Amino acid sequence: MPGQKVIYYVMVDNHSKLPYIEYGTNRLLKPRVVAKEARWQDISMMRMKTLAHMLQDFIKDEVDYVFCMDVDMDFRAPYGVETLGELVGQAQAWFMNSPNTEFTYERRPESKAYIEMGQGDFYYHAAVFGGTPSRVLDLVRSCYAGIMEDKKNNIEAVWHDESHLNKYFLEHKPTLILSPEYCWDYKIHTKMEHVKLAWAMKDYAEVRDNV
Repeated sequence: MPGQKVIYYVMVDNHSKLPYIEYGTNRLLKPRVVAKEARWQDISMMRMKTLAHMLQDFIKDEVDYVFCMDVDMDFRAPYGVETLGELVGQAQAWFMNSPNTEFTYERRPESKAYIEMGQGDFYYHAAVFGGTPSRVLDLVRSCYAGIMEDKKNNIEAVWHDESHLNKYFLEHKPTLILSPEYCWDYKIHTKMEHVKLAWAMKDYAEVRDNV
C-alpha cells in the first residue's frame, strides 16, 4: 500500500520468535499472541474466531480497510489501493480456467459449508480476503459459526475455513474479486507476469506438526 498508513497485525503463538524488522514511515507492527492449536487445520479454522475478536475489540476503530493474509507469502510488486473494496475475494490461482464442477467445494449436505454441484462463480482462496472492517467482521463471524456447527455435528469441511469462506461468498457476493496475480503459485508456471503476491515455497512436513 505505497503512500498509505499501514498496520500489520501478526498472529503468533510465540512472541519471542518474531524477527526484528525496521519499518518505514507510516508502518506499524501490532503482534497478537494466540493459543497454539494441536492441528494445522484448527490453526486455520480458529483464526476466524481470533479475527472476529480482534476486529470487534480494536481493528474496526483503527483502519478503513483490513486484509487477512496467510503469513507464508512473498510480496513481489506493489500491492496497492486498487485492491481495496467493501468486500474483497481472491480468485484461487489453480482454478482460474476450471468450470465450477471442478471446484473443490464442500459437497456433503451435512456440512454448513455445503455448495450444490453447478453452483458458484469462482473458487475463492482463503489466503487472501478483505474489505471494510464491518464486512470482514460479518464474514469471519459467519464462517466461525459454520465451523462450530460442523464440529457439533462431527463433520469437518473438506478445505476447513476455506470451504466456509466459499459458502459465504456464494451467499454474499464480493464487491471486488482479485485476479490470480494477487496470490500466485509458481508451481502452476513461472512465466506469469505482474505477480503481486506469491505463495512461498515450503516443506509442509517441516512446518506442520501433522501433514
